Amino acid sequence: MDKILVANRGEIAIRVMRTAKKMGIKTVAVFSEADRNAPHVRYADEAVCIGPPPSNQSYLLGDKIIEISKELGVDGIHPGYGFLSENAEFAEAVEKNGITFIGPKSHAIRVMGSKLAAKEAVKKYDIPMVPGIDEAITDVDKAHEIAREIGFPVLIKASAGGGGKGMRIVDREENLESQMTRAISEATSAFGDGSVFIEKYVTSPRHIEIQVMADTHGNILHFFERECSIQRRHQKVVEEAPSSVLTPELRHKMGVAATKVAEACDYVGAGTVEFLMDADLNFYFLEMNTRLQVEHPVSELISGVDLVELQIKVARGEKLDIKQEDLTINGHAMELRVYAEDPLNDFLPSVGKLEKYRLPVGEGIRVDNGFEEGMDIPIYYDPMLAKLVTYGKTREESISLMLQAIEAYEVVGVQTTLPFGTFVMQHEAFRSGKFDTHFVKNYYSPSAIQKNNEQDAKVAAMMALKKYFEDRKQLRIPTN
Repeated sequence: MDKILVANRGEIAIRVMRTAKKMGIKTVAVFSEADRNAPHVRYADEAVCIGPPPSNQSYLLGDKIIEISKELGVDGIHPGYGFLSENAEFAEAVEKNGITFIGPKSHAIRVMGSKLAAKEAVKKYDIPMVPGIDEAITDVDKAHEIAREIGFPVLIKASAGGGGKGMRIVDREENLESQMTRAISEATSAFGDGSVFIEKYVTSPRHIEIQVMADTHGNILHFFERECSIQRRHQKVVEEAPSSVLTPELRHKMGVAATKVAEACDYVGAGTVEFLMDADLNFYFLEMNTRLQVEHPVSELISGVDLVELQIKVARGEKLDIKQEDLTINGHAMELRVYAEDPLNDFLPSVGKLEKYRLPVGEGIRVDNGFEEGMDIPIYYDPMLAKLVTYGKTREESISLMLQAIEAYEVVGVQTTLPFGTFVMQHEAFRSGKFDTHFVKNYYSPSAIQKNNEQDAKVAAMMALKKYFEDRKQLRIPTN
């Protein structure tokens, strides 16, 4: 594989290209008109404008990306995450055109792309699943019958999607019909498929996921777990590895379960198996993401591997040269997604120009970044600027380093999730490890960050005043 096209933008495009260059592989970037001056365009060996800013006129044009790849003699296409990364038709078309898709086969993407099909596939592997129904329904009477049987609260979920869309928690029977109608409507709008299913809602859930990698020679490895319970709108903001609640025995059981899920769909490449865990540490299969995850750096840091390098090697048909028993957890890693969002205004996107943009540096600090000072934040795409990752010998050290890194990260021109990261890292529930996916709902409010800001301003003012008096004192000392 001599040349790879990265069908993505921003930090993940640069992340993939960095490993490709390390491996001596040339890189091709594609970009929309909005990203003409983006860092990933300059970082690549070659770059091609693919269309206007909207993603459906640029980054989602699979046929055009394949056409460009053929013209430029590209051997493989890496989709990153988002956009076309979990599009089975695109993966299939890439292979049919004689180009390697650096990801799973289209069959695995199709099976795991439907939550119901995924549940059906893993049934025979004796993997724990949340009690519920294994078929899509739209009939309200049937929904009432199922909900009574498994008991409230229940969760209505879209079969075809993720990201919290088409999802409703129903705690009382009288709300079931209205919430189901809303879930179906939202799922139809977001995914073009209104099918939903009902399952028991796990109270006090933790979101634990396992990183897996499989080659074409029958080998499947897991790279331990990631704790992803700090979420807003059912989407992750803070992730860490390993989880503070898993015992070695539980970690082994979940790792084995994850490799069985991969086996169930003949998986190849990097993937993530997601589980819900209840307050009693029972875990249940949730879904599989058939791509590289945003939070993959924390797994890389604790296991000492480059997951993108393994993806490329597997895509080239190479056998994984690591055995499960060779893998051990070393240290602790923490990740904060730095979004251009306003945590004081319900995390709404914050659009503007990066008037000042300085990244933290230092031992144990990693920033996977896609922006630079002076750039505008496009309104057309996910508002993530970067991933701020810290690594220490212990969880406490990783948290401390994260707080220092956030303090050193300078952003002027847009609001970001950096203050929210400080709030999380300083909160007793997070520091103690006693938290779940309701962390934001239970503990967070904009006033909490404002209070922190006021305290910081007060400390800064006192330090400035102290320095002022010290300077005056020095000035009064007579010199001969």
